[in-house]
Amino acid sequence: MVWMILGVLALVLSYVAIQGVRAAHGLARARRRLSTYDVQTAKLSYGDITYLDEGTGEVILSVHGMFGGYDQAYETVKTRRSKNRLIAPSRFGYLGSDVKGDGSPKEQADAFAELLDFLEIDSVFVLATSAGGTPAIRFALEYPQRVKGLILFCSAMPPARKPESYLHYQGPPKALMSDLAMYLISPLFEPLMGLPSSTVATIQPVSERKTGAILDGERTNPDMEKHFDQYPVESLNMPTLILHAKDDSVAGFEKTRLAVPRFPQCTFVAFEDGGHMMAGHGREIDDALNLFLSD
Repeated sequence: MVWMILGVLALVLSYVAIQGVRAAHGLARARRRLSTYDVQTAKLSYGDITYLDEGTGEVILSVHGMFGGYDQAYETVKTRRSKNRLIAPSRFGYLGSDVKGDGSPKEQADAFAELLDFLEIDSVFVLATSAGGTPAIRFALEYPQRVKGLILFCSAMPPARKPESYLHYQGPPKALMSDLAMYLISPLFEPLMGLPSSTVATIQPVSERKTGAILDGERTNPDMEKHFDQYPVESLNMPTLILHAKDDSVAGFEKTRLAVPRFPQCTFVAFEDGGHMMAGHGREIDDALNLFLSD
């Protein structure tokens, strides 16, 4: 029994050591990758917001999800650089962006408006992924005159009706918000979230995204349930395009299906597979975006 315990302990320590080395190498690669972006900083009334501004044409404001930043926001839409001007900011607490007030989606919407003023842009198409859907929808509700169209890409959705209860914290445990911890649990990404374990490399450095991720768990993700009456999406007067995969295990498809009828002028595109990032449907997504933006 002693030898068995020592053997198991040795395996655990070996696993931790291997993942520690992988995390260190991944962190170095992530910092090199971030250094390749032409990052700009807007000094707004409440502090700094980092962003990328690439391409020309009709403007798309890209709103990233949890553990994202300007890099994730840009990578989501970078194939459209030849067709569109892409504004990809880091949301509150991500990669150098400060937090306004208590960091609510309403304040994030106000920050987006201030960023557009800073860039002298009147109106945009808003494309949001995952947790970014909440501040994007809030922006469309607060500033409808500035939104030509709303695109929700495997996004968070408002509930079909006011919930009787909800989770007050909707995010990973804070103890797991480190590079090493994320590498340790990365083999669970596929069975639990339908994401490849390699996704862990794209969210590094975790330390520079932790504030934003905690804010998403505490405020952003529960907001449409907590403040249901503040999200009257039936009043939206701009076209909406919703794209979602039926096997998305992060932002559940059923909740999206039930929410779709609440959106007026809505085009709904559902994919049988692809998971949370709708992998394998790039051409179909691009065709849907081309049609939506041209219309």
